[in-house]
Amino acid sequence: MRSDSSRNCVGAFVVALLVMAGVVDLLEATDSAYPVWPHAVVLLLGYTALLWPARHRPDWLTPQIRTGAAAVASLLVTAGSLLGAQTLFGPGETVLLLSLLFVAVRSCPQPWAVICGVLNAAALISTPARFYQDDTSSLLGFMMVMLVMTGIIGSLAAFLRSQDYRRAMAVVETRRAERLAIAADLHDFVAHHVTGILVQTQMARMMATTEPEKLDTVLEGIEHAATEALASMRRTVGVLRATGPDAADRRPVGDLAGIAELVDGFASPVQHVTLDRDPAVPDDLPHEVQAAAFRVVQEALTNVRRHAADAIGITVRLRHEGHRLEVGVINDGRGGTQLPAAAHGGGFGLVGLTERVTALGGDLRAGPPDGQTEGWEVRALFPTGKT
Repeated sequence: MRSDSSRNCVGAFVVALLVMAGVVDLLEATDSAYPVWPHAVVLLLGYTALLWPARHRPDWLTPQIRTGAAAVASLLVTAGSLLGAQTLFGPGETVLLLSLLFVAVRSCPQPWAVICGVLNAAALISTPARFYQDDTSSLLGFMMVMLVMTGIIGSLAAFLRSQDYRRAMAVVETRRAERLAIAADLHDFVAHHVTGILVQTQMARMMATTEPEKLDTVLEGIEHAATEALASMRRTVGVLRATGPDAADRRPVGDLAGIAELVDGFASPVQHVTLDRDPAVPDDLPHEVQAAAFRVVQEALTNVRRHAADAIGITVRLRHEGHRLEVGVINDGRGGTQLPAAAHGGGFGLVGLTERVTALGGDLRAGPPDGQTEGWEVRALFPTGKT
């Protein structure tokens, strides 16, 4: 909550600075003998590009159009001044072009990032030529200042773009690893059911001559195991898009019984963990649902250690209503931690969990508990097909 409020305050402050700088430009143009409308057109295009809310922005207003239009307009005004229609340049246009340069380099797709970045840089560096055509020393001085600012803003935007790319690749790799883990789980699920089918088939062959009247019970068990195996494959194979020869990276498969062991092993003299399991939760839920529920609890408890070491009360809740299993982990921490920053991890645990939960048709939510400003809750809902 505090982070969102601070971000909103910073955004409002930046918008106020942009508007004030533009007002200064217009006032200077009004007090001079030069025409105001060329400057006003550039400012209008720049403010439209920067301040139009993203959620209301039409699809055609792409980053390349937003950043390129204002840069081209600024270059045309500069070209007109060189042909005789002298105009001013001011802090408002400078700040707008620097902001558009940042947006172009960071947000435009390739190769538009280079094209729009060069256009905005050229527009920015050439603006002093409007007023200092006859003063070479002042012109070179202002252009050098513009060049330095262009280099700083462009380098910062390129660095942040590279960080965005690295994070996107890390998320892709995390999801790929999670899919490989799901593939390993699929092997375990199907192997479990197929082994059961094999054992019961052998039993049926022996009973065919000794106790044929009991064969129906054994065949019913075989049918159930085959159905569960097919259901496991149907729910899991659809999300496997990445393949690889690395079969060693397999994660242990947990179940609802393993959640109790997790809770017992997590408790400490300082942190008290309570398992609140509704008696209505059946023990024979699909194996992939139990494994995903186990992983949700495991990751949530691990995150408590990483990010909320000051939590005293932790509750692990299991509910089953309306064909859905609810798994919730709630802690009363305020975000304090005793771990060094290097031990906090890369922050992709919830990405992998989301991939696994949504792959099973479920939903994952992480945030403050409903109606509370402190504490944290991780809650997952899984369809089970059982009443």
